[in-house]
Amino acid sequence: MYQGPYIHPFYGNVPVHAYSRPQPNWSYPYGGAYAPYSSRQLMLQDYGPNPFVMNINEATKQNDTFRTALWTGDHLQVTLMSIGVGEDIGLEIHPQVDQFLRIEEGQGLVQMGQNKTALTYERKVKDDDAIIIPAGTWHNVTNTGSTPLKLYSIYAPPNHPYGTVHKTKADAEAAEASQQGNGRAYCNGPQCSWVNYTGY
Repeated sequence: MYQGPYIHPFYGNVPVHAYSRPQPNWSYPYGGAYAPYSSRQLMLQDYGPNPFVMNINEATKQNDTFRTALWTGDHLQVTLMSIGVGEDIGLEIHPQVDQFLRIEEGQGLVQMGQNKTALTYERKVKDDDAIIIPAGTWHNVTNTGSTPLKLYSIYAPPNHPYGTVHKTKADAEAAEASQQGNGRAYCNGPQCSWVNYTGY
């Protein structure tokens, strides 16, 4: 058996009793969380830029807002999205931001192209599908199912201010329109150095 200085690094401070199994505390000391059970109500907020663990599948399914930032750092951002039946994200482009989307529940249609009037790439998407959107690509995702389309998005670098919460698509459009007068870079949180404006 290994007898080095790092024996059982994740369980070193867990009390062990003769009458019960070890009960480790999985909460992260920097405000993060570990939530493996679907019955647990997760606190959906921006945990960046601290180390963080969460069941992303359950967090995504629990989210009922159009957009909620879950983690914002200097180089990457994770947001949760819920798209209503018959609604879409909205045609947009991120000139300097690559984007990754993953569907966790529902079904939809993704459209992409180099020209906003000619979206030549079109695919049906469903639970467990991933969508990769290169920087400078016009794109839209439409909910074609009978239930809300639940997904999460990863932006690299970040694309929204730290702590962003848009309850509805109208809220998101209003927030982004209000930033047009401030140029293409804005940020209202201490954890992010800049955010690239989303253009419609």
